[in-house]
Amino acid sequence: MAVLRFDPFRELDRMTEQLLGVPAGSARAPRFMPMDLYRSGDHYVLHADLPGIDPGSVDVSVDNGTLTIRAERSGRTEQTVDWIASERFTGSYMRQLSLGDGIDADKISATYTNGVLTVTIPVAEKAKPRRIDITTAEDTSVIAGSVEPAQVEAGS
Repeated sequence: MAVLRFDPFRELDRMTEQLLGVPAGSARAPRFMPMDLYRSGDHYVLHADLPGIDPGSVDVSVDNGTLTIRAERSGRTEQTVDWIASERFTGSYMRQLSLGDGIDADKISATYTNGVLTVTIPVAEKAKPRRIDITTAEDTSVIAGSVEPAQVEAGS
């Protein structure tokens, strides 16, 4: 009599291999970098999850109105093991965001704490809401002087 064993994790690995085209347990490129982005007062805040990333590999840059975040997770050193599950991606992460005109790109700052990259993007002074004073006719003064009528030449 033969005993059949069903391993749901092996079936999941098989389906993953079919979808991604790489065998389970091998280095796979990460598919995305989860992030939150919100506005708080006069700046935007971006939180990107980068667990297990060496802080020295994180690069945040701004070029021509595009914010680029790059990070690298080193490959595993345990090459001679039989993997039961391998869900942590290795390789390069990259995310790009288009910045609007109202951003002060020179004052963007970033911190990396406990696997979370926080990028603070300040709103430019010229883009901040401001109150516009309204003048009325009573507030304006007229300067006395003479105005010469302009001479207009007929078509040539």
